[in-house]
This record gives sequence, C-alpha cells and structure tokens, in this order.
Amino acid sequence: MIDPSRKVQELREAIRHHNCRYYVLDDPEITDAEYDALMRELIALEEAHPELSDENSPSRRVGGEAASGFEPVFHEIPMLSLDNVFDEGSLRSFDARVRRGTGLDQVEYVAEPKIDGLGISLSYRDRKLVVGATRGDGERGENVTANLRTIRAIPLVLPADAPSSITVRGEVYMRKPDFARLNAEREENGEPMFANPRNAAAGSLRQFDPKVTASRRLDAFFYYVPMAVDLIDTHWGALQLIRSLGFQVNKEISVCRGIDDVLRFRDRIAEARNTLPYEIDGIVVKLNRLDLQRELGFTSHSPRWATAYKYPAVQAQTIVRDVVIQVGRTGVLTPTAVFEPVSVGGVTVSRASLHNEDYVRAKDVRIGDAVLIQRAGDVIPEVVRVLLEKRTGEEREFVMPLTCPECGADVVREAGEAATRCVNISCPARIREGMIHFASRDAMDIDGLGPSGVERLLACGLMSDVADIYSLAVDQLAKVERMGRKSAENLASAIQASKANPLYRLVFALGIRHVGVNTAKLLASHFRSMDALEGAAYEDLLAIPMVGDVVASSVVSFFSSDQNRATIGRLAAAGVRMRDEDEQTRSRADSFDGKVFVFTGSLSRLTRQQAEAAAESLGGRVSSSVSRKTDYVVAGDDAGSKLARARELGLAIMSEQDYLKMLEDAGAIPADGGE
Repeated sequence: MIDPSRKVQELREAIRHHNCRYYVLDDPEITDAEYDALMRELIALEEAHPELSDENSPSRRVGGEAASGFEPVFHEIPMLSLDNVFDEGSLRSFDARVRRGTGLDQVEYVAEPKIDGLGISLSYRDRKLVVGATRGDGERGENVTANLRTIRAIPLVLPADAPSSITVRGEVYMRKPDFARLNAEREENGEPMFANPRNAAAGSLRQFDPKVTASRRLDAFFYYVPMAVDLIDTHWGALQLIRSLGFQVNKEISVCRGIDDVLRFRDRIAEARNTLPYEIDGIVVKLNRLDLQRELGFTSHSPRWATAYKYPAVQAQTIVRDVVIQVGRTGVLTPTAVFEPVSVGGVTVSRASLHNEDYVRAKDVRIGDAVLIQRAGDVIPEVVRVLLEKRTGEEREFVMPLTCPECGADVVREAGEAATRCVNISCPARIREGMIHFASRDAMDIDGLGPSGVERLLACGLMSDVADIYSLAVDQLAKVERMGRKSAENLASAIQASKANPLYRLVFALGIRHVGVNTAKLLASHFRSMDALEGAAYEDLLAIPMVGDVVASSVVSFFSSDQNRATIGRLAAAGVRMRDEDEQTRSRADSFDGKVFVFTGSLSRLTRQQAEAAAESLGGRVSSSVSRKTDYVVAGDDAGSKLARARELGLAIMSEQDYLKMLEDAGAIPADGGE
C-alpha cells in the first residue's frame, strides 16, 4: 500500500526538480502535460490528506486567499536605483571613475541585459521562502509573498546545501508573447489595455487576489545576493551561487574585461534586442570584484560601482490619416488609427489600435493629427502622444458609430465597460473573426487558413460557421481564387490533422468569452471531455483553482446556447477530438507512450506545432535537441545538423510519411488521410 506521506514528498521533490530543469538549466525532462499531471496528483493527495498540508508545497502556487492590502516591508539593505547613462562617452566616463577609484588600469565588469520589469527581494529562513517584497522606494516595499509564490521560476524551498538564511534579489517580468496574448484577451473582453510588459507585470504582481497573478504567467530573473561576502568574492560568483540554488539567471549575462568589451556586449545585445522574448531598455554594468565594490561604496541613491546604459527610445512621428472601426469575434468595436506609413525600429508601421472610445478621448487623437508613435515592448505599435503644437485646426474628432459598420445593427456600451459591442450574433465580422480565431496557431492551428483564406472561403459561400471547415473537400478548395490544387491539398491535410488536437485547443478555439489559452487548459485538464464541460454547473466551474465568477458565468452562458451546442455536435460528427485520454486511443498508442521525439527540417502535411502536439497528445515527449535519450528523429526536407547527429548516434530516423503512418496506427489520424 502506498504511504501518502512518502508519495506527497516524492511528488513535491519531483516538481521542484522539474522546475529547476525548466527555469534554471533550460533543459526540461518532461512535457507541460506531464508536469501538470504531477501537480494534479499532488493536489489530489493533499486534499485527501489535509494533515500533510505544507505552505511551501509547489501546489500552493495556484494562489491562496485574496489579500485586503499589502503590508510594508523594510529592506535591511536598501534596494538602490542605478545611475543612467545614454551614450558611449558617459559609459567611458563611468569606467574612468571606477578605475580612478580602484587605482587599476583595467577592471573586470559583469554586463547583463536590463530587464524592463519590477524589482523584487526574496528572503529565505530555514531555506524556505518567508517574505517576498517589491522594491518600493528602495527603503520600503510591499509584501507580495502570496503573489510571488505563484511564479514557477521562484523556488519555494532551497536545496539542503543552501545557506539556512539568504536574501536574493531579481526582476519579475512578462514575456512578450504573454504580454501580447494578455492584451489581446483584454481588448477582446473590453478591458483596459496594459501600455507595455513592465506595466502588465507590475499590475499583475500587485493584485490582491493571487489567483489573478497566477493566471498572468509572470517570469523572473535573479542577479544579486546582498550580504554574501562569506560565500563568494565576485559578482559572477554570486550569479553562479544563485543558479546553483535553483534561481533563473539570464543566459545573456557576460564577464567583460574592460570597457571596450562592455561596448561590444552593448552592441551585441542591441542587435539581438528585437529577437529576445522579453523587453529590455538597456544593459547594466557592474564591477565584478566584491572587495572593489565595497571600496567604492555608494552615493545617497546609487552604487558607485554599477551603472545602467539606456538604449535610445524607438519612436517616430507620423500623421493620423483616418480612424477606422474593426469588429472582433465577440462584437467589440475597436477604433484603429491609420497612419502615414513610417519606419519604427526598422519596421514599417501603418496602423495602431486605439482600443476604445475612452482611450481616444484621453489621448485626444483626431484625424489629421501629427502623433508620436512607438512599438510597445518592441512589438505592438501605439500612440505615445499627440503633437498638439502641430495642430492646424483642420483636424476632425473621432465619433464612435451608433450602428455596426459591418452589419448595421445597433451597438451598445454596458455600464462599467469600456467596450462598445455589436449585439448581432450573426454579424459577418463576428463570424469571420471567430473563424480566424478558430484556425489560429494557439487554437486549432490550421496552416493555410489565415485571415485572407477565411475571407475567400466566406465569399465563395463555402463556410457559414466553424463546423463547415471540416466538410471542405479538395475539389471545392481548388476552385477558390488564388488557391490551386497543391494549396488545396495542403489545406485539406492541415484540416484533417487538426482533428487530433488536444482538447484544450478546441476549448480555446470555440472563442468562449474570458477563456484564454491557460484557462482552456485548466478546463480541459479538469473535465477531460467536451460533454463533461458542456454539462458543468456554475458551482462545478468555481471549484476549479483560478476559475472565478466571470469565467464560470461566461462558460455556462456559452453552453446554454442551442446554436453553440449544435456547432459542437457537428464538429464531433466530423471527427474532431472531443476528449482527452481516450482509452481506446491510448491502448493503440504504446509506440508513443514515454518516447522522446525530435522534429527537424520542413514538414509538408503538418506544421511543426501540429506534429509536436500530436506526439504529446499520445503520451510522447518532444525535445528540441538530439541526444542518446532520443527515441525517434522525424526528418523533413532540408534537415540539417540534428539529422547528422541522429545518424552519428545510430538513432531511429523516420520521414514525415512514416510519422503520419505512426499517427494513423495510433488512431490519431483516420486511415483515409482526409482526402
């Protein structure tokens, strides 16, 4: 008989191990689905045996009770700000002061990207996280421990060989893709948008309800250990110590021997800036030797041994030629500024969302205005401000229409909402946007069915709702304008492959209001089938961690619609997967269970994401690198070094056709191949 106490401890240690593999070593050993399964098992055991409860259990990351306010935390060592420099001359002057103060001709620095996030301080006692605080004014921050505990990159318990008491400092941030996803969901739901990833991270960390913080997918890097002189003698050594304790350290950080090396680092990071998954606004330069840091000391507000170099803002001026209305899949009317095209950071920008009527009024954007624009987070174009000094008096104010520009139906703005909505559920724009969302990458991932493809198919009368996608035949598609036989065959294959997607993708694809990707995963993981989700009561939904009143009400409302239930029925009849862990499928999927797959080269019938999702849905694991632990290497066209490495190791190599046959044998793809 299994000892619950021992099993709980094993699960906690396993989850902590995999957090370290994912965040610290960047070498995950299991898939997200396998990680979630471990977490579900732990939560179930802890609920069945409340005597085993532990506030430092990884299960507590899902969020505790909402707080009524944040208590102040006084930092034992102040969290000082850094002096900023903006050009090479100022950076060299900083180096000259450091060399003059230390008496050395050349000093060694550590340079790191300056993450545009929110500074935090974590205090551990008996190797357990006891207090997590914001920087605040440097002397006093806010106690946000409950919210910080929801971030998987933050260890709740340190290894046995860690110091008993230690304070570690770092930066909480939001990755660019998560920022874009969050803002897209907020815009669709008529909620205020975050201006940039830093604001989103700060707003998410200061939520009174930790469940909200947990849903925002925050991340963290760590870079400083106050009072660690007995453990290390360089800043680089401090970073290695932090990493060994299970904290995530930025991989871009580098030791620089002299200021010229720092400048080369600055230029390299500037060149890579747009490709980094997080937002930065410069680099931080720190003297490496801790004894020299102590020798130089501090001014009243910043250390003399460190500085921050800020990159120039990526902004441009242009003219607002028009403000047009876009209608989203939930009927939200979004004003969009149409600009005179202008280059911003190497990207031509011609449009930017103005979000809602209140935003337009607050910015006072008028047609004909000269405006300053930038790409928020190096990604999303936004209006910074109107250049009032350039107004001529001929500018025209924007007026929100009283009827939908797509269908002519009345529009409404509910009390307390910023969004104006079209009330017509049959609005062509809502249907079109719903189909685009259904086929999008995070949803059913139907390659070849993007916005233009959806519009052409709607214009031809081949689709009226998402279920029609699965009745499209190659001959029909080949007759569509700019399609062609080969493109039609590829699209038909992509449609067929999408039937095997995991349940959460379908839940997200349905476009249930307030249900993003993460919430869709929660719902699919909990209910395991569309039938169970469809029949869930409001109370059943509220019982799920991180599902609140708004989501529960929205899900119940969606499935109360006869039209929505009929569409789901047609999807099921077409063969779209409606449940996870189907026993019959699992019994035929032994060839996938626990096997490690690596995909390389270009696939023709599946996208890379579809191919990986199919393997994972059948119990396989997907890796980005080839090793002796790899079971199968699926090689498409133009496969390169991974294929060569697989041959060198004597691994099993299969073509895309072999892989499709393997999926077919497992029941993931019907034998007719979808033709």
